[in-house]
Amino acid sequence: MKRATLLLLALLPCAFAVTAAEQPDIRTVPADLVVPSLTGGKAAAGQRVKQTLPGFQSTPVYHVLYLPTDWKPGAKLPVLVEFAGNGGYSNAFGDISTGRPEGSNLGYGLSAGRGFLWLCVPYLNAAGNDLALTWWGDAAKRDPQPTLKYCREAVQRVCREFGGDEARVVLCGFSRGAIACNYLGLHDDETARLWCSFFAYSHYDGVRQWPYPGSDRAAALTRLQRLGNRPQFICGEGGNAAETEKYLRPLLPDANLTFLSTGFRNHNDAWTLRPSPARDAARQWLARGTAAK
Repeated sequence: MKRATLLLLALLPCAFAVTAAEQPDIRTVPADLVVPSLTGGKAAAGQRVKQTLPGFQSTPVYHVLYLPTDWKPGAKLPVLVEFAGNGGYSNAFGDISTGRPEGSNLGYGLSAGRGFLWLCVPYLNAAGNDLALTWWGDAAKRDPQPTLKYCREAVQRVCREFGGDEARVVLCGFSRGAIACNYLGLHDDETARLWCSFFAYSHYDGVRQWPYPGSDRAAALTRLQRLGNRPQFICGEGGNAAETEKYLRPLLPDANLTFLSTGFRNHNDAWTLRPSPARDAARQWLARGTAAK
């Protein structure tokens, strides 16, 4: 049996049978982390700031950067790059998603605010001059190119200016962002080469079809060929991760894939702000994959 499957069964022996509704709510577990407030000041250790790339100052486009509490000029640290879920989302459990960069939680929950730069990148509209709160591009034209271009430049700039280690950049995403890990992260060779590993929470490129071109399995498989032997941590509420494992294992039987249920019912990335066996496993996976060589 695969090691990742053993991990899933050991942590949550009923993960394949339990539905999200039968799992506990995240609010039954007190949070032990609070994401720092967003400021408009200069980047500094322990600060989460809003930034804009050159050429976008006259637009509403921005990204969000957090420098960890142990950050120092000249140091080389790994980077967590995060894509948010779709905006306008809410469910019966009280989970919501704004679709904005500052609404993300995964990077802070996984790192506890130490040891990693955390960069939350936006999705752009088709014109490349505003945020796309749902998917990427516009409803009439789901063009990913403006988003990809902004993402690449933001990652490169953060590494260059704040000591991000280009060999240890992890792409993370929740919901729309989980799909984006492959749809955007592996969209082309130039973008794909940025990442050392991927953390996809809730949904996965190619498992289901969505309302944008290229969401079919054949197109997803083309993108998946760019993964190589890089590791992916794939998790979700209920049987979400199991559904993805059923899809991926026949395609990539020897790939470095870890599948895990969060153990909560919620479609909400704030589960990483609370202690849980799933968060422990995710942090261990992250530490192994980003250890300095």
